[in-house]
Amino acid sequence: MAMGMDTQARAAKSRTAQAGAAATARVAAPGTDPDEPVNEVSLRGRLPAVAEERELPSGDQIVTIRVVVPRRDGPSRPTSRGGDRRRVTVDTIDVVCWSARTRRAALRLKPDDQIAVQGALRRRFFRGPSGPQSRYEVEASALRRVQRRAPGAVGRGTPHAT
Repeated sequence: MAMGMDTQARAAKSRTAQAGAAATARVAAPGTDPDEPVNEVSLRGRLPAVAEERELPSGDQIVTIRVVVPRRDGPSRPTSRGGDRRRVTVDTIDVVCWSARTRRAALRLKPDDQIAVQGALRRRFFRGPSGPQSRYEVEASALRRVQRRAPGAVGRGTPHAT
């Protein structure tokens, strides 16, 4: 009989927890609770090279791109030769496109296009030649061109004519 009571108590507790979670989900929309954890990334920068389409060992199709974003905050770094001239520091961020929509959008981009990416930071684990490895990348949920490079312009991400 104690076993039956214990089972009933657990079931009641589970129903209460489920009802509470459902009520919370209805009351607080995502992003409205200041104490809610958030993993949102918003990037705007330059595409330095063409998108790379790959098939993973799992059979999943992905498209990867890099986004170059100049740093706005913090001091610039002196040149390696110690001169007075300062150089702009940039971050080069890997972005992976898993959905068919973001893969298509990435494949339409051209080097030196200015792009905007919305997504989340992910840590991916995989087995490399030296054993288990991991890397951080932005998983794109939305991707769009903000400005196309000038037609005929030779930029850093395009081959130079000789």
